[in-house]
Amino acid sequence: MTPAQLHQILDDMQAKAAGSPDAMPGLITVQTNDWIASIAALSTKPRTLVDGIRIRDIKVAVGATEMTGVMTRAEAGERGEPYRELEFRVPTR
Repeated sequence: MTPAQLHQILDDMQAKAAGSPDAMPGLITVQTNDWIASIAALSTKPRTLVDGIRIRDIKVAVGATEMTGVMTRAEAGERGEPYRELEFRVPTR
């Protein structure tokens, strides 16, 4: 998954959710090799241990056994907590 694809998935999920909290982006899962290859540059430094790694304020789980993708809040359950609103992103041209 490229950074552009990730941004598009997050934007599409937010639009499809139509205000339903359970359908909003809840957790970004990334297989270790994908993280190293392309997505790490998007992350921000954790503000606290509870915050963890986040992209556009959505928690990121990186691991060798993770499948790269985005879960809804309902799918992520406690793994994505604490939930925050998806940060707005200015599209690049």
